[in-house]
Amino acid sequence: MPAPITVVIPTLNAAAELPRCLEALMEGLAEGLIRELVISDGGSDDATLQLAEEAGAELVSGAASRGGQLRRGCAAARGEWLLVLHADTQLAQGWAAAVATHLQAGAGDVGQPGYFQLKFRTKGAWPAWVAGWANFRARVFGLPYGDQGLLIPRAVYVSAGEYPDQPLMEDVALVRRLTGLTALPITALTSAARYQRDGWLRRGAGNLWTLLRYFLGAEPDKLARDYQK
Repeated sequence: MPAPITVVIPTLNAAAELPRCLEALMEGLAEGLIRELVISDGGSDDATLQLAEEAGAELVSGAASRGGQLRRGCAAARGEWLLVLHADTQLAQGWAAAVATHLQAGAGDVGQPGYFQLKFRTKGAWPAWVAGWANFRARVFGLPYGDQGLLIPRAVYVSAGEYPDQPLMEDVALVRRLTGLTALPITALTSAARYQRDGWLRRGAGNLWTLLRYFLGAEPDKLARDYQK
């Protein structure tokens, strides 16, 4: 029986971060969980494509739009489950055992989607507070962001309408259509670069304002332009 999971990673000039993400996935190979790796690239001009080739990934290319990249990457998947990760996120040691347990719990059923516990790869009160809010938002409101990772049965993903081809809030658009989201007991360690560049309070407040604007009907293209400023 083929391994159950296709890992899907969207990339755009991710050469500095991708190796750590891929290294953390190795235990999933050892446990027989990972069937294939799909890298969905948005036009990288650094060493990202070379790294993908060296990792034996299936490479999918297209326009730079995270929602579109994820939609194309997931469409290329053959596994029964999708593990969607950002290139600057790495799963903590022990993730394979936790995921195997989650898959076994859904044996005989389609299975429930799950996400990981966010933690930034830096220490301090602000990183802990922002990560704590993100995990609270995911647990209470059912809104994990993409940097927390998403483990989802491919059949559930398709029935939920797949990722929309939009540059921002594609993760929120998908998870709002899911039921039974489960918090997996494993940490997803992610980059704090944007927060460190913009300031933790400013970036955190900006993210919350972006989410509110999205709920109020703002266009994702407009939100993406503002987010990049």
